[in-house]
Amino acid sequence: MCKFNLKNDSRRIDPCMVKVIDNLQVFGKIRTLACCCGHGKYPMTLVIDIGLSKRLPLEIFSGKQIERKKKFYKKDKQGYYYIPEVMNALSGESESKSGKNKKLEEIGNKTLVCLLLHN
Repeated sequence: MCKFNLKNDSRRIDPCMVKVIDNLQVFGKIRTLACCCGHGKYPMTLVIDIGLSKRLPLEIFSGKQIERKKKFYKKDKQGYYYIPEVMNALSGESESKSGKNKKLEEIGNKTLVCLLLHN
């Protein structure tokens, strides 16, 4: 995780996220739309487009689809960025899924996260 630098608005990718994004490229035509390591305040997030025209952008660590095509992050009072849908999912406000589908999604997400972080 990177140290948060409020004065570095020009940085597009947190340095600690570069390897994660590079590792993602082994899965083919996946386009990174946004990312943030969370800087110790919020969870790490990585928003991707998997190239299917009707699919919404996906935040891969939470498995949440984001209901917009841009402006994924909101800024808090201290200048840290977060994705509201991810925070809602962590606080238990996410929509319910059937047990089987939820379990399959959790297994897929954990596998993907392991591959991205440890390669």
